[in-house]
Amino acid sequence: MEDPRVELRLEDVSRAIQSGQAQYDAILLDVDNGPEGMTRRQNDRLYDIWGVRRAHYALRPGGILAVWSGRPDRRFKARLRKCGFTVDEVRVHANGSSGRRHVVWLATRPAENPL
Repeated sequence: MEDPRVELRLEDVSRAIQSGQAQYDAILLDVDNGPEGMTRRQNDRLYDIWGVRRAHYALRPGGILAVWSGRPDRRFKARLRKCGFTVDEVRVHANGSSGRRHVVWLATRPAENPL
């Protein structure tokens, strides 16, 4: 947090993502229990096709959207790819090496080609 390149913003994540094109190097979502609005129905807008497109638009070329989930979701992974992301699906244990396995999607906006 001491790094001068870090900016901490306390606001609605959906509004922050919609703040403009190429604003972020990374967007990290650990809002619900996966890519659906479980805690609040309004959170669905983060994970639907339009929400993923907005995240892609808000990231700089080479930027990463990271989404935590309690379980795999093939449809969400396909949605990320459909919106132009390169996707890595990382399986992690919840509690060290013996806990239940969770998923983190690392979706990278491709770097733009130099002219």
